[in-house]
Amino acid sequence: MQRALTLHQTTVGKKLIMALSGLIIVGFAIGHFLGNLNLYRGAEAMDGYAEFLKGLPPLLWGTRLLLLFAFGAHIASAFSLWNRNRKARGSRYKVHKDLATDYAARTMYWSGPILLLFIVYHLLHFTILPAHPGEVYRNVVEGFQNPLIAGVYIAGNLALGFHIFHGIYSAFQTVGANHPRYNDYRRDLAIAICAVITIGNLSFPIAVLAGFITL
Repeated sequence: MQRALTLHQTTVGKKLIMALSGLIIVGFAIGHFLGNLNLYRGAEAMDGYAEFLKGLPPLLWGTRLLLLFAFGAHIASAFSLWNRNRKARGSRYKVHKDLATDYAARTMYWSGPILLLFIVYHLLHFTILPAHPGEVYRNVVEGFQNPLIAGVYIAGNLALGFHIFHGIYSAFQTVGANHPRYNDYRRDLAIAICAVITIGNLSFPIAVLAGFITL
């Protein structure tokens, strides 16, 4: 226990927590995207999928609690690292190296707060205060028919894409998978995962705006 607490207090430990919690969040993002593909199958499939999840309270609430823990650990570690870096920049003896990981960190620092606001809005919009409770398909389509709301989701998912890409790329380095021989592979893997989630999620509001998905 003492060793774990000591590791948590180090920069490497905080980055490891960010990597592991980020892995949980990315896994959920992939599952969430796959479930939302039911939107293309129509109202019955989408609403049926939502009812199926509601019929599994242990899975539903277990996932929510795990995500709450992962988000909390991720945000706390990110803020701690940001604060530590801010103090380090204030030292005249600190040598700054503009590495790829520094760029990834800076990108994640601005995409992170945007994502947090977007997630809060998303939960209020579709889960906590839906316009039509129990009618997921109708809520989604009516929402995305409004260009302003669709624009919010497009911007939010672009921020998610940046965050996932740099997060995955940095996570490999955190766990020691950083070698010139493999860096291209980890970059390509990060791009592939980011592209699937981002393009898939962007397709929903765009398909509604284009009239391919209607009530």
